[in-house]
Amino acid sequence: MEQSMEYQLCPKFQKTFTILGKKWNGLIVDVLLEGGPQRFTEIAEKIPDVSDRVLAERLKELETETLVEKISCGPDTKRWEYHLTQKGMDLKNSIMDLRRWSDKWIENLA
Repeated sequence: MEQSMEYQLCPKFQKTFTILGKKWNGLIVDVLLEGGPQRFTEIAEKIPDVSDRVLAERLKELETETLVEKISCGPDTKRWEYHLTQKGMDLKNSIMDLRRWSDKWIENLA
């Protein structure tokens, strides 16, 4: 008698795609991986199609997930930079793999 194995989604893997699959989140992580710590306006310039409101929401979500942290540029300033945490930095190999995959399989978008 043959038993069939029922496929089940791994909750941790599902949560990962919920975070990174949300529009703009993967691109924000990629920008911070490429350019290091950056101010809000610098990130916004590199992702021109995202509105400031949505970018602020996504950065806050990435902070909540502890992938990004917001750090003051100095004690007497209201300027902030966004940094990837170690958790965020650990996505580097995965993001690079996705870039290689897209270079191979996604046709030029013009």
